[in-house]
Amino acid sequence: MRPSHYAQLLAVARRASSRADEADDLVQDALLEAVRSGRAIAGPQDMRWLAGIIRNRAKLAARGASRRKLRESHWHAMRLEPAPPPEPPDLTTTLAALPPALKAVAALTLSGHNRREIAYLLDLSDTALRQRITALKRQLTAHGVVMPEGMPGLNLDSAYGRIRDALLPALLRQGGMFASHDPDGHLFIVRRSQKR
Repeated sequence: MRPSHYAQLLAVARRASSRADEADDLVQDALLEAVRSGRAIAGPQDMRWLAGIIRNRAKLAARGASRRKLRESHWHAMRLEPAPPPEPPDLTTTLAALPPALKAVAALTLSGHNRREIAYLLDLSDTALRQRITALKRQLTAHGVVMPEGMPGLNLDSAYGRIRDALLPALLRQGGMFASHDPDGHLFIVRRSQKR
């Protein structure tokens, strides 16, 4: 192959490639393909054939680069830290906007009382309490508040097992209806009023 032919092929590769540093590689690939196929580079037909191979290889390389760039950008987007969760609604403001009947149920629920205790304290039947809890859930969901799991009043660092063990003897001794504790672990017993 003459040096002028090589220069022509290099010029074709520079025009076809999007990267200047790729031109030499494209010409080398085209020449290797000619050797593999047993073509002797003798005439203008062979030069056109080589130029076609260079252009096709350049297109393949450009497509591969764009796909690689797309894959990498997608991978980087997946690796980025997720956006911080939206700011939770202000629970104090939401609870203050509740009707008084629901506010009392919410306060007792959030302080860790169970249904039986809430029904006794508010002097409600089971049906009335269920209706209030349903209405409370509906109101809180409408304000974007997620209902807490379990009893949030019991999620602090007190020894709740030992506190609960101490409640039953004190309840029986005092003759109360039920006993509980506040989030700090202070015991209290609720008894019926002596007055009618």
